[in-house]
Amino acid sequence: EKTGVKIPNIHNTIEKMSGGQRQCVAIARTASFHSKLTIMDEPTAALGVQETEQVENIIRQLKAQGEPLILVSHNMRQVFDLADRIVVFRRGRICANLDIKTGDYTGEDVVSYITGAKTGAEYEGAA
Repeated sequence: EKTGVKIPNIHNTIEKMSGGQRQCVAIARTASFHSKLTIMDEPTAALGVQETEQVENIIRQLKAQGEPLILVSHNMRQVFDLADRIVVFRRGRICANLDIKTGDYTGEDVVSYITGAKTGAEYEGAA
């Protein structure tokens, strides 16, 4: 199965790869397991532009295959490019659950929920 990870020299061992390449290999390997759920917490935080693109392509492939995935990210461009739904937590509680496929929400809306400028009244008091 193609994962989209480009390794400059196929004979390189993991030890000879950059940190970004190692991260991409780890994510591609995890993606190949076809788990019931994959959770990625800031998977591109320490990556360069090329490695970030490769990881995002892996996420797109997982999505296209119908694999369930939770992506934790503070990168609004990435979230809007890759996600169908955004769930915002504030102080340990869900304050927004947004279906972004509709196009009804912007990055400003999400940041407003994150900062508390907007409140999700339907979630107030929810555990």
